[in-house]
Amino acid sequence: MEAGEERFPKQRQVLILFLLMRVALAGWESRRYSVMEETESGSFVANLAKDLGLGAGELAARGARVVTEDNEPRLQLDLQTGDLILNEKLDREEMCGPTDLCVMHFQVLLKKPLGVFRAELLVRDINDHSPEFPEREMTLKILENSSPGTVFPLKKAQDLDVGKNNIQNYNINPNSHFHVSTRNRGDGRKYPELVLDKELDREEEAEFRLTLTALDGGSPPRSGTTQVRILVLDVNDNAPEFAQMLYQVQVPENSPVGALVVKVSARDLDTGTNGEISYSLFYSSQEISTTFELNSLSGEVRLIKKLDFETISSYELDIDASDGGGLSGKCSVSIEVVDVNDNSPELTISSLTSPIPENSPDTEVALFRIRDRDSGDNGRMACFIQDDLPFLLKQSAENFYTLVTNGALDRETKAEYNVTIIVTDLGTPSLKTEHNITVLVSDVNDNAPAFTQTSYTLFVRENNSPALHIGSVSATDRDAGANAQVTYSLLPPQDPQLPLASLVSINADNGQLFALRALDYEALRVLEFGVGAVDRGSPALSSRALVRVLVLDANDNSPFVLYPLQNGSAPCTELVPRAAEPGYLVSKVVAVDGDSGQNAWLSYQLLKATEPGLFSVWAHNGEVRTARLLSERDAAKHRLLVLVKDNGEPPLSASVTLHVLLVDGFSQPYLPLPEAAADAAQADPLTVYLVIALASVSSLFLFSVLAFVAVRLRQRNRGASLGGCSVPEGYFPGHLVDVSGTGTLSQSYQYEVCLTGDSGNEFKFLKPIFPNIQGQNLGSKSE
Repeated sequence: MEAGEERFPKQRQVLILFLLMRVALAGWESRRYSVMEETESGSFVANLAKDLGLGAGELAARGARVVTEDNEPRLQLDLQTGDLILNEKLDREEMCGPTDLCVMHFQVLLKKPLGVFRAELLVRDINDHSPEFPEREMTLKILENSSPGTVFPLKKAQDLDVGKNNIQNYNINPNSHFHVSTRNRGDGRKYPELVLDKELDREEEAEFRLTLTALDGGSPPRSGTTQVRILVLDVNDNAPEFAQMLYQVQVPENSPVGALVVKVSARDLDTGTNGEISYSLFYSSQEISTTFELNSLSGEVRLIKKLDFETISSYELDIDASDGGGLSGKCSVSIEVVDVNDNSPELTISSLTSPIPENSPDTEVALFRIRDRDSGDNGRMACFIQDDLPFLLKQSAENFYTLVTNGALDRETKAEYNVTIIVTDLGTPSLKTEHNITVLVSDVNDNAPAFTQTSYTLFVRENNSPALHIGSVSATDRDAGANAQVTYSLLPPQDPQLPLASLVSINADNGQLFALRALDYEALRVLEFGVGAVDRGSPALSSRALVRVLVLDANDNSPFVLYPLQNGSAPCTELVPRAAEPGYLVSKVVAVDGDSGQNAWLSYQLLKATEPGLFSVWAHNGEVRTARLLSERDAAKHRLLVLVKDNGEPPLSASVTLHVLLVDGFSQPYLPLPEAAADAAQADPLTVYLVIALASVSSLFLFSVLAFVAVRLRQRNRGASLGGCSVPEGYFPGHLVDVSGTGTLSQSYQYEVCLTGDSGNEFKFLKPIFPNIQGQNLGSKSE
């Protein structure tokens, strides 16, 4: 028991020691059908559908099959009608030999649900064989002094049929000295015996020839004959006598050829030739004569062929011992073949389902049957599989097992299993059989496509060419086949006003993204949209990811000058006092660039001036300042050409013209530049009149303002000299820029910086504000 426990530790074993554990179809019992041997192929045996209580066509729906013990296709099941028919002629003698009852066991296998129906087919014997004697003539020696009533055994005939079709009687042709009686032995066989009816006289008749006839009980009866030659001998007082009339021996079936089976021994009290004994087989069938060999001198019986318990389990030998005088004695040898564990278990697959779908628990994978041709413990079996597999063995009927899944399988984890079914017997030593089954797991669409990233950031430079490949998205699906084929698409944008379909497209097969038209950084800097990936399973599964396209700026916008205005009207003239010191702020060029980053970094450069060296432009802020002291020799009118350039690659630029008028004081009326006067002269008279009127009104307004400012300043200075007057609130703004009088003018100038927010840009305009004294001076000069 300990060895058995060590042989099968922690294994799911299903012992065959138990009989049928459960019957799948309630109420079914083993039934027996019968058929005569030699019945033609295709003959009707029974209607199994009726016996099983199944409707027409249900056998086909449940995959009914007929399986015999020896797996020979002797029977066929018509799945449409349910008829069981013969697939070939049955020969009872070939199938069962001398066995009286010839029963062929078979099973009907059903699926969905599983069912096993057991039945037997009795093959009935017909009288198709005649009795046959082993020899055409047998010789019998009888002493002349034999008394009437003496019995002499004769060799029996053999009939392959059984039952009443076997030999029932023996007789000989009528004569005055002998008759034949039929003797029944314990094994049921009938043997002929010759009985002496009248004393013999060798001198009168030394030889008899009789015809022995064997009759069977068939209808009509069959017979076989042989000739019996009887020789009348002189008197031999003692016949050989065996030490035993019956020898019983057991021989293992694995005994080697040449092994001694038994040794018989007889003795004869006579002397000389009458005491010399020779042994022979009294009756020898073909099976006996090809299996055993008898030594005529020693009486040893040896094997000349291997034994097989599963084929023949016992033998009966009749041995004759004859002396030199013609007398003989007989004995019987009963040989029992002892079974040894020489047959490994057999496994037959009845049905196999592969592949099986994943996520399907308790699915039947295979139905199989096991068998061991040995007997006793040698024929008892245990069946199991490996422990580390998601499968179970279930005994469904006697010697039938089903292999089922133990829970749901996952193809993505493992798509193929190698299941080894191990069948061992309980013999010593134990024999086993292994059968490998490859179970494939088919795919079910249980995995949605998965993007490699939850969000993608792509970059594209503006002004791209149409249909430009800007990037790709990728999704994988762990399923297989059509379930893993991914199709990409653009998802509807959250903003319905966004024309996504006209901006980008996606390749449905590989996820490549394309810009359908040129993008403008200044119009659209960031484009966000969703992409979807859907597989081709049923039902289809999908996932989504976010794509963020950043448009990179290109230097495609030239700088735009906001101040001074360049709208084709009369140019703006900047007034600069001749007393301005170096660094005096003349004006400021204000420009913007629609690009971003370094493409919008602007630099300023003075390209052309009426008098080079008099003015300079700060490169970073566009401020135009005096470069030196002004003199009386400097021209009053100056024209500056300023270049505004961005930092793009290649750089773009714009230019602006600035007119500067040098004045001794701000009371000097504005004089148009010669170019402007020439243009005005060329204009029509109405335009000239309008310009003159505008100039007059402007001059009057300017003088009025100056007078008002002068009066106010004088009052303030007077109040300050009295020590108690305060400056009126609200006139001077708080953001004044003081330009100290570092130039030729002795007075200081203050300028008010006015800020305007047009389009988010900052402009600075300069307005002179004169102090009291300067105002008085200007007023006096004006007068």
